[in-house]
Amino acid sequence: MPISEAIPSGTLAFYSAFDDFETWKRALQAQLPNLKVIHSSEITDPADIHYVLAWKPPENFFAGMTNLRLIINLGAGVDSLVKRQDLPPGIPITRLTDPQMSRMMAGYVLFAVLRHARDIPYFEQAQRRGEWTYRHPRSPEETRVAVLGLGQLGAKAAHELQRQGFRVLGWSRSPAQIEGVECHAGLDTLDTVLEQADILVVMLPLTPQTAGILDRTRLERLPRGAVLINVARGALVDQAALTELLQNGHLGGATLDVFEREPLPAGDPLWSMPNVLITPHLASVAIPSSAATQIAENIMRVSAGQAPENIIDPARGY
Repeated sequence: MPISEAIPSGTLAFYSAFDDFETWKRALQAQLPNLKVIHSSEITDPADIHYVLAWKPPENFFAGMTNLRLIINLGAGVDSLVKRQDLPPGIPITRLTDPQMSRMMAGYVLFAVLRHARDIPYFEQAQRRGEWTYRHPRSPEETRVAVLGLGQLGAKAAHELQRQGFRVLGWSRSPAQIEGVECHAGLDTLDTVLEQADILVVMLPLTPQTAGILDRTRLERLPRGAVLINVARGALVDQAALTELLQNGHLGGATLDVFEREPLPAGDPLWSMPNVLITPHLASVAIPSSAATQIAENIMRVSAGQAPENIIDPARGY
């Protein structure tokens, strides 16, 4: 049911180069009928804006928003917001934690892991050659899957993978516990995890501490023939080193949803590699109909003078 219409009035500005404004506007106003929702192109006076829902807004987007009360990041990763110089001081930034996003991400990761574990790329290439070939399936217990990043999305994905019978290792910067998952923490344990990974799933937040964490040296610690799945951020991985290791056979394949530069340039060698699957940063996206409820609740909390939920720490980057 819609939240009470007796909420304070206010204006929310929306920005995204990828998401449909009208869909989000309808979803938000179904929850908050008194909320004025405008596209960023409609802003005439930045001081009129009280709330912002945005994904990677341009430079100086927040300049002049002197009455801003809340910034909602249109997604789970907030790295594009915390580095900015134009944010008004003291304004809370929240990220979306819509359960639909966790399920969507876990589904993508499960698909990608199963695709490699069942040798589907091998059969795809055989089909293109018109060849009937056979490889006997392996038991899931024979495949070691390492998940780097055990936040809300990573923990859900790791849980789903272990339910499928894979031997799942988890790694995070701080300790975590997930039933059925062998969890490791701290940089001193990362190499040990990498050395055991037949399939590596990257789900870390992008922070100053994690940027470039999978450099050439660490990628080379993966067993020969290992597969890399990146659904987090391209800047976590040395893309040039990844490309070379895929070309020389040290890495057997990759499923890549994110890249150092997006869109991935047309001439990039990753496009033409038969052992690489590329998707355009869609592993997990916010669903307006479900995420609008969480956004509305936080706007109500801020309007009532309360702290919003799912607030991020700019110093930590998540």
